[in-house]
Amino acid sequence: MMVAENTHSRLFLLFLFSLLTLSTSPAMSLHPEVKSTGYPTTATLDVSASLAQAHLALSYRPPSSTELPSHLLPYDPSSAISVALHSRDFLPSFVGSSSHGHPDYKALTLARLFRDVARVRSIAVRATLAFGAVADSVLNPNTDVKALQIAAVNSIMGSVISGASMGSGEYFSRVGVGSPPKPLYMILDTGSDVSWVQCLPCADCYEQSDPVFDPSDSSSYTLLSCDSSLCHSLALSACRNSTYSSSGSAAAADERCLYQVMYGDGSYTVGDFATETLTFGGSASVSEVAMGCGHDNEGVFDSAAGLLGLGGGPLSFPTQISARSITYCLVDRDSNASSILNISTAASAPSSTLTAPLLRNPLLDTFYYVELTGISVGGKMLPIPPSAFAIDESTGAGGVIVDSGTSVTRLQEAAYATLRDDFQAQMEALPPAEMMTPFDTCYNLSSRASVTVPSVAFHFPEGKALLLPAKNYLIPVNDEGTYCLAFAPSPVAFSIIGNVQQQGTRVIFDLVNDRVGFTPDMC
Repeated sequence: MMVAENTHSRLFLLFLFSLLTLSTSPAMSLHPEVKSTGYPTTATLDVSASLAQAHLALSYRPPSSTELPSHLLPYDPSSAISVALHSRDFLPSFVGSSSHGHPDYKALTLARLFRDVARVRSIAVRATLAFGAVADSVLNPNTDVKALQIAAVNSIMGSVISGASMGSGEYFSRVGVGSPPKPLYMILDTGSDVSWVQCLPCADCYEQSDPVFDPSDSSSYTLLSCDSSLCHSLALSACRNSTYSSSGSAAAADERCLYQVMYGDGSYTVGDFATETLTFGGSASVSEVAMGCGHDNEGVFDSAAGLLGLGGGPLSFPTQISARSITYCLVDRDSNASSILNISTAASAPSSTLTAPLLRNPLLDTFYYVELTGISVGGKMLPIPPSAFAIDESTGAGGVIVDSGTSVTRLQEAAYATLRDDFQAQMEALPPAEMMTPFDTCYNLSSRASVTVPSVAFHFPEGKALLLPAKNYLIPVNDEGTYCLAFAPSPVAFSIIGNVQQQGTRVIFDLVNDRVGFTPDMC
């Protein structure tokens, strides 16, 4: 009996020793096997070219105005509506201004990051309200916001921190509003549904590049009544007795519909809900578009006269015209060149397009979700389970949003930590630099013309992957050669693929077949 017990003891000790060996041996590990993707392991970042582009961005002086083309056609549902997209950093700040007023590239970066944090917090508030649980960390300003406020003050950027910071979007277009059309700069936002412009008379209007729209000058402006189905589709609405019509005569006895849109960061717009004619470039005019005429608008909207909602909800512009696809391509955010957005009743994509499932969240129908299965760094898959990127069927939380208005990609916290740690481990040879909120992974590349960095790719079902150019995930944050990894942790349990990662890629939302398409180098 004693022999048997000693034998068992020796076997048990041998088992413990084997576990210890497995946990400490560099050749063997209890962690899941790292899977190679077959994609390139490295990418080249052209430091000289990106810094030169940054200097050009800083020195650019926007034109005072841009008129619409004189030849306009009625909207043809069989064709696409095409508009030019412009980065908000290349528009006049307000009437009579000819400069965005940033003293250096760091100040420009801080302005962008301040807006970006506001944007993400706005989405987070909407998401947590929809999911039925609002965390204090979402409703109260976090350390990222406070740090950026301090940095903004130090960079003499009062215009950024005065009032609320409207995190509504980063790309603008010239849209004609009314009949005859008045050209206005409007934010084009895939993360919003309700379209609106500032309107006279103003109870409170912020400064914008163009004169404030006067509905009495438009023959096509029509107030909506409180009992209309469009009014009932608003998340926040109220009723008021009608006192005037677009022609100046007494309106019908119906109570007119009032709208309110809150953006989660303190910004809002309130006014009359009406229908109006919108004109896009030289291609089309669309009549009877339901939109807000804002008489009380609060926030730093950076020159925009209003917003065109391109989300997936019932009041968005694409939904109102029964669009089948939305296509856009975003040029480098430091370039003053314009890109194109198409809204079409046809759903087509080039044969080279990578497609992935377009997912819908019934609790947040505004946003476009994509099925992301993983991320690779250096050609190898990160040990992140696909569940980290999935929408929870019971609560609606989680998932991955493709958003043109968010700049820096946000990842679910554990997923971000895995990406950051692996990237840092492969970048040990490069000198680190001081962090800049919300970035915690930065490098000093001031002495280099180019540098080899680990590749980064998004992975989708059926073995498909989008390999990112190095400039889409390592970006300059000042004009001295400091570059940071353009990812950050999400404040709540979902992820957002931002516009920095989308630059240079044609993005297609196929609204009929529920697919998201990505075509690199198609701008």
